[in-house]
Amino acid sequence: MEYQRAWIRLRWLLLCLAVQLVVADAEFFKPFNVSYDHRALIIDGKRRMLISAGIHYPRATPEMWPDLIAKSKEGGADVIESYTFWNGHEPVRGQYNFEGRYDIVKFIRLVGSNGLYLFLRIGPYACAEWNFGGFPVWLRDIPGIEFRTDNPPFKEEMQRFVKKIVDLMQEEKLFSWQGGPIIMLQIENEYGNIEGTFGQKGKDYVKWAAKMALGLGAGVPWVMCRQTDAPYDIIDACNAYYCDGYKPNSYNKPTIWTENWDGWYTSWGGRLPHRPVEDLAFAVARFFQRGGSFQNYYMFFGGTNFGRTSGGPFYITSYDYDAPIDEYGLLSEPKWGHLKDLHAAIRLCEPALVAADSPQYIKLGPKQEAHVYRESMHAGNLNFSIYRSESSCSAFLANIDEHRSASVTFLGQKYTLPPWSVSILPDCKSVVFNTAKVGAQTSIKIVESSLPFSSDVSLNQQFSTENNGFHVTKSWMTIKEPIGVWSENNFTIEGILEHLNVTKDYSDYLWYITRIYVSDDDILFWEENNISPAVKIDSMRDVLRVFVNGQLQGSVIGHWVNVFQPVHFVRGYNDLVLLSQTVGLQNYGALLEKDGGGFRGQIKLTGFRNGDIDLSKFLWTYQVGLKGEFLKVYAVEENEKSEWTDFTPGADPSIFTWYKTYFDVPAGTDPVTLDLGSMGKGQAWVNGHHIGRYWTLVAPKDGCQKVCNYRGAYNSDKCAFNCGKPTQIWYHVPRSWLNDSDNLLVIFEETGGNPLDISIKLRATGIICAQVSESHYPPLHKWSLTRGSFDGRLSVNDLTPEMHLYCQDGYMISSIEFASYGTPMGGCQEFSIGKCHATNSSTVVSETFTRYNIAVTIGKEIKACLGRNNCSVKISNLVFGDPCRGIVKTLAVEARYIAFAVENLVPHLFVVRYGKVPHLIPHVLEKIDGAE
Repeated sequence: MEYQRAWIRLRWLLLCLAVQLVVADAEFFKPFNVSYDHRALIIDGKRRMLISAGIHYPRATPEMWPDLIAKSKEGGADVIESYTFWNGHEPVRGQYNFEGRYDIVKFIRLVGSNGLYLFLRIGPYACAEWNFGGFPVWLRDIPGIEFRTDNPPFKEEMQRFVKKIVDLMQEEKLFSWQGGPIIMLQIENEYGNIEGTFGQKGKDYVKWAAKMALGLGAGVPWVMCRQTDAPYDIIDACNAYYCDGYKPNSYNKPTIWTENWDGWYTSWGGRLPHRPVEDLAFAVARFFQRGGSFQNYYMFFGGTNFGRTSGGPFYITSYDYDAPIDEYGLLSEPKWGHLKDLHAAIRLCEPALVAADSPQYIKLGPKQEAHVYRESMHAGNLNFSIYRSESSCSAFLANIDEHRSASVTFLGQKYTLPPWSVSILPDCKSVVFNTAKVGAQTSIKIVESSLPFSSDVSLNQQFSTENNGFHVTKSWMTIKEPIGVWSENNFTIEGILEHLNVTKDYSDYLWYITRIYVSDDDILFWEENNISPAVKIDSMRDVLRVFVNGQLQGSVIGHWVNVFQPVHFVRGYNDLVLLSQTVGLQNYGALLEKDGGGFRGQIKLTGFRNGDIDLSKFLWTYQVGLKGEFLKVYAVEENEKSEWTDFTPGADPSIFTWYKTYFDVPAGTDPVTLDLGSMGKGQAWVNGHHIGRYWTLVAPKDGCQKVCNYRGAYNSDKCAFNCGKPTQIWYHVPRSWLNDSDNLLVIFEETGGNPLDISIKLRATGIICAQVSESHYPPLHKWSLTRGSFDGRLSVNDLTPEMHLYCQDGYMISSIEFASYGTPMGGCQEFSIGKCHATNSSTVVSETFTRYNIAVTIGKEIKACLGRNNCSVKISNLVFGDPCRGIVKTLAVEARYIAFAVENLVPHLFVVRYGKVPHLIPHVLEKIDGAE
């Protein structure tokens, strides 16, 4: 175990050193200009077909950024895209924050150091399911301001921030003409959706925003997405699930897709969205097929809404977005792998795509079509002679039928096209990729205690437990949060004030406190008529909790909904407390500055003998936030100053209560997750870092499909899953926020959840599966292009399909749970042997080393999967034999993998490839050198 930890620390130090050395150099490229024509962006004088990966830097930690960027590049990205986040960078007017998760300069330097370009969407309105759409709340307090229209106060503030960002990028030499990675900027964001609200002032605002942006001298192209009236020098771009039919508003502008929604966001109590990779790949291939040139995945990595950054109302803390890289930074397979293959196929076509000004269209059937790209191509010039030409030629064959496969003839050859798919032919004759044929592996994420170096021990024991180096303290302590007024920092005024005008969004919570007198006549009236008084509010958002004399009367959840909450009063004076809570500020739509929070309309007490009581005429005392927030009981430096008491297992969990405990970090490098499934609603902090809001609202039991059909147009309700379960119970705790021991966990619980069942676990991929048939295509890396056509030097063996299995770094395949070459049935974790099965399937895949005396080899390329980080197996009768002649056979494999560790080094199992393993560990070298 100590060797494992030592190696992890050494690798991390070397990585950090390498990153620092690279990032220290300001110039990542030789300076180059970026322009565009009707076909594409022109990078350093050359047209480019570009794949962009969306990563929002504040939704990860700086320590995660290098790995996320590297995985995006490995997945085929040329560009990284991100918004800027005004409210994160300027939380107080005139006071800027460019540190920690908001160190945008560091993020962009890391992108450049990886040889990738950057597309920066300044906005500054972001939407992004981010709190208040990225606007700072102080903006709404500027006198006379109206957001996103021809309004001088707003334009002045917007220009000041946009100029701040552009000037910062130029000062840091991050634009392409300075040798930096930034190739494109965005002004505004999806304004076309709301422009009509403002009439002529909206149209004038668009022209002003364009002129303002161009006047900043950034020296790279600007875009506006969803803005069909974007002025001449601004590229208008598409945001949607499909953009293959999109055309910019001028022939002189390229077709750009700024947001390809590869998933969707999630609300508390909602189902989890899933977009099948077959459909996503279909959408991307169709976009490039029909003339697109720049495509950005929204998101390639979604990440986490740490703190109170989640927009709303009611968007969850996770922003996983069903992206190719999940919230924790792990690859989501097969999405990442299948898209990687797609990107490689598009890259093979790039010489032809950039050479042709437009594609040649050929109708192949009622719902089948081809688009052909060829250098200097003219209409009617396409014939068989292209095979004798040395010009570049690439083709896309599409079948947009949702139900049936189609057999088509293209340039004299027959091709079978699965339904709702695109085949890519980089040389106009050889299919290298089809969007519906997934050969990439599937990964199954696990958070179980069986993971190496992990513990599934709940924090509910009365003593300390040590399990594989994971030490957790089991004592919990507690503090009650007072209901109502808790400090001198309150004020009293007549009437109901708007929530955000009081809180300025420094807290989710605003207490409204008043006193109600109840007479004997009122009590008698209620008893005689068998009725109860009630609080009636015309409209409220997001959560209302009603207390009388310190007792909770009821809660209401909704977005501008009516309230009728019965209450119980006693004779005499009663303290009525209304707690208004926000759960993410509105992030989308017009007139955001007017949305606000709390209550609207009339607020009354009904059911009294003398009629309804208008509470808006009462004196109300206002208290912002929680006492625990004010005292910072979640902070490492401050929490001991509060009067915590022991919380014993026999105690009943209660509402509005703070809890704290300590835990030791699990060993290894796998992402850490906090299981809050036993809690109700609240917020959580680790070592003072706010990991987000939590809420265990349960998704509806219906609306999920047992079988997800990728065919046909996608929407956010299609292929949803997780019905009948809490929307989110796992919460990411970044490892960079953790110490080796004594990590402070603080929970604020509103509804009475049980902290004793909270647990700390690790998240990793534990199972991988794949299915590849003889009809699949050979690996993309086997293909090469010479002057636009394949070089013809590929052997028959090179053209054989392969199954490629791989683990994340530091892991190896530990067992083959299933392997069958023939006609296997079922899917991952449900495979079964079909009528046709090669009995040697498992042996071939795992290579049990019966031919070897020892399983440890150095510098030898062998076909074993067992004990290796990755492996490839050819799908061929020459490898497995032919168990059933005349049938197209498939290889299906399910494997488990575990973390590499010295104690896992067992003879006849462990395989080491020189240069790929921690061979600096003396003990490992001793094992290898001593092998017989």
